[in-house]
Amino acid sequence: MVTAVPWTAERVAGLAPDPASEKAGRALATPAKWSGAGASEDAVWGFCQGRGKKPYQTCVELAEPAFRCSCPSRKFPCKHALGLMLLWSAGRVSPAEAPEWVHTWLAERADRARRAEKRAEAAGPKDEEAAARRASERVARVEGGVAELKVWLTDRIGAGFAGFERNGDEELRTVAARMVDAQAPGLAGGLRRAAGVVGRRDWPEALLAELSQLYLLADAATRLDSLPPALAETVRTRLGFSVETARVLESGERVADDWLITGAADDENDRLLTRRTWLRGLGTGRDALVLSFAPPGRPLDGSLPPGHRLTAELAFYPGAAPLRALVAERGIPLAAPSAEGGSIPEALAAFSQAMAADPWLERWPVLLSGVTPAEHASGWCLSEKDGTAMPLVPYAFPWSLLALSAGRPLTVAGEWSPAGLRPLTCWHEGRAVRL
Repeated sequence: MVTAVPWTAERVAGLAPDPASEKAGRALATPAKWSGAGASEDAVWGFCQGRGKKPYQTCVELAEPAFRCSCPSRKFPCKHALGLMLLWSAGRVSPAEAPEWVHTWLAERADRARRAEKRAEAAGPKDEEAAARRASERVARVEGGVAELKVWLTDRIGAGFAGFERNGDEELRTVAARMVDAQAPGLAGGLRRAAGVVGRRDWPEALLAELSQLYLLADAATRLDSLPPALAETVRTRLGFSVETARVLESGERVADDWLITGAADDENDRLLTRRTWLRGLGTGRDALVLSFAPPGRPLDGSLPPGHRLTAELAFYPGAAPLRALVAERGIPLAAPSAEGGSIPEALAAFSQAMAADPWLERWPVLLSGVTPAEHASGWCLSEKDGTAMPLVPYAFPWSLLALSAGRPLTVAGEWSPAGLRPLTCWHEGRAVRL
């Protein structure tokens, strides 16, 4: 009987919507909790006994992956699906012929996919003339919003920030709402970030930095035709113009390599979950960012587990410092028991080079070897032997790093930003640990 190759436990853990779900799933990853469990080439299934008389019916389709469980949890995947997958990853689910209820669910999903394809075909090609008209109208609205923002920024900075802590955040959010109306979500997002700065420690300096970046972007938006094409693409992206996936796959720069998946970070903004997954080409040294999105309670893409290697071809979005990419072709992720990073000066030099090309860059991936967590006057940092250090973000709790390090150097991957380094993954005793 043909069955799928079991995933690693780390890959399964990467599917968890939060640490509590992962912990609960591990508690259920024991054969005593399951009955009727089996695995095929397409799915893993089983019955988990809960508090009620009737066990929960759980199934995972492996291709997407997709999850089904009769429990009342609103998390995807729930702890039962995670426990079942962890049990399978440990080789404790036997191959079997899928029962009728699994066949039915898989058939329903396949049927829905076929109907969606037919609807797309029936819709026919886009009305190119109407699409061009809508695009032109949006450009006009964005240009109007940009002009309004430049005037407001000039007046506001000229007037100074005295008393701004009382109602400045409300003023910024009002201007952000006007940028939403102008269909410039990138400008609106920057204004909302600036509003969140007001009133914090040393807020005038931080606010001025945020508003300066916005002015630079608004000014660049008025000169798109005179900018180098790659920089113009970056400006359009920062304003909020999307690039179609089909265009990226068709004409984006292609890079084939063995990619180390260095880390993943999940954030929630405006009721949308975002996962940033970072990769580094082991042959090219190229860094890449793959984004996935989901509404709260729905699963994010778990096909790129941190601490794994993946043979793949990536298609990069256009821009002055191309970083975001799509996975065009891929193999099967394999656990990477070790990783080789660089030094802190090398990481900062790469970041400086990228910032010179894209001054609105918010985050940059780093992979450091030979660093040790240490405390300094204003918080925690990662330090090299010679004392060169990179500060951690204020909200990063270093206890896991301290426990794993025990005073010894580690290899650590993370995101670098003006706020500091956010650790995501470290390698310890032949395995990757997600932080």
